Amino acid sequence: MRTARLGPAERTAALAAMAERELDVLVVGGGVVGAGTALDAATRGLATGLVEARDWASGTSSRSSKLIHGGLRYLEMLDFALVREALKERGLLLERLAPHLVKPVPFLYPLRHKGWERLYAGSGVALYDAMSVSSGHGRGLPVHRHLSRRRALRVAPALRRDALVGALQYYDAQMDDARYVATLVRTAAAYGAHVASRARVVGFLREGERVVGARVRDVEAGGDYEIRAKQIVNATGVWTDDTQALIGERGQFHVRASKGIHLVVPKDRIHSTTGLILRTEKSVLFVIPWGRHWIIGTTDTDWDLDKAHPAASSADIDYLLEHVNGVLATPLTRDDVEGVYAGLRPLLAGESDATSKLSREHTVAHPVPGLVVVAGGKYTTYRVMAKDAVDEAVHGLDVRVAPCVTEEVPLLGAEGYRALWNARARIAARTGLHVARVEHLLNRYGTLTEELLDLVAADPALGAPVTGADDYLRAEILYAASHEGARHLDDVLTRRTRISIETFDRGTGCARECAELMARVLGWGEDQVAKEVEHYEKRVEAERESQRQPDDQTADAARLGAPDIVPL
Repeated sequence: MRTARLGPAERTAALAAMAERELDVLVVGGGVVGAGTALDAATRGLATGLVEARDWASGTSSRSSKLIHGGLRYLEMLDFALVREALKERGLLLERLAPHLVKPVPFLYPLRHKGWERLYAGSGVALYDAMSVSSGHGRGLPVHRHLSRRRALRVAPALRRDALVGALQYYDAQMDDARYVATLVRTAAAYGAHVASRARVVGFLREGERVVGARVRDVEAGGDYEIRAKQIVNATGVWTDDTQALIGERGQFHVRASKGIHLVVPKDRIHSTTGLILRTEKSVLFVIPWGRHWIIGTTDTDWDLDKAHPAASSADIDYLLEHVNGVLATPLTRDDVEGVYAGLRPLLAGESDATSKLSREHTVAHPVPGLVVVAGGKYTTYRVMAKDAVDEAVHGLDVRVAPCVTEEVPLLGAEGYRALWNARARIAARTGLHVARVEHLLNRYGTLTEELLDLVAADPALGAPVTGADDYLRAEILYAASHEGARHLDDVLTRRTRISIETFDRGTGCARECAELMARVLGWGEDQVAKEVEHYEKRVEAERESQRQPDDQTADAARLGAPDIVPL
């Protein structure tokens, strides 16, 4: 299988190829579900296209809690089928599909009551582990263990002694959600899918009642393309209703947006060797290890304002700080917060209360001939959602189509990853990079790391860290533009890397350096470099201003003060 590049020339070629002849399936939406659907369709031998109005994963799929998990709290709701399905997917991702991107992560659940709570919570976690093993893909994670208060405080000294009487420790998994989607898109392209970001669907083509294609606008270069397809899959998440409105049909269900915000703080602010999961009056709160940082989240509030740039208000930040400080011996303050990000969950909402109980399930519908809609669900089960969407689309095709094979299809970088990991010391010696740098690359690119090492070999200056964001090498910035479809500075600082939330200056200090590296690939002149930097600085300032506002309405207005680099 060839390794797919997603550079500017490949994007132009993909748009031309999609417009040239009728596709079997056109997927609209470049989040995890859309990317997964494109991979599913392409690996069944279908002529497949994938278009995204903004950047890959620029919506919900880059703003999650970064967890691959079964959903322990859904056991309490007795939703055993959802948990079992998610635990199987977690195991597949860890063991076979993406071991370079999905990693085990420990969590500590503090117990507040003696006796009954240990029995109640312990039974739930034991069932969680048992369901994981019974899925056939759960043997890679340690089983849970019961801890006394003394042992729990040894594992997590940051906790207040009066915040617990004991604890449970169990394992789930995590990934960089945006990096995962970029890899998924590249994998789909490697199997023959035509993929293009910054390509917005502005209308659908109809023959009578049947949808036969889409009118797609290249928002970068201008111009419209008519892309014909036997089946179109609408996988646009919180934009599902907006996309549905383009065909003038009322959907069979609606998708409402629920806002969740997260804080990022440096690792030294919370002294712990494990993540934490805490109960709140509304849901659960996670404190998640994230390299040299912690991610703290999340909230769950209705959102009916701007979907492209959900804003975190001062009240949201205070809510998270208040709840996490309830268990910490040394409280966090606003000054400890490096980064803040807000995302929207696409929740299914029906015509009645009964239908709204589907909220964390997913559904697939065929509202009009030629159009399939997939919505709801959770990140962990994206592959199942993609399979169901393609299964539904196949009903509208006149040919026999092979069944789903994505359970057996590793993502780019997975094949041979463990062998390369075992050889990391030799790679470090051969390249002159520190072994920690090699490990960092392997856990972001897997065996594709060799492509970055080739860049460094050709230009040793690319082996230096980015100024002010030294977790990342300069080669990674160049590679994001040449191989991973990054079109703008924001794409690199926010999604291909996490510099925008992992530095106190939110990436403004290295913005020019990164823009100049991207310019080598994208052909930017000095004017465009300056424009990219100015736009990014305005975006950061607008986000900071929104986070000073007391409520959603004022936060949204402040965030919209910085326009997109490419207006849609």
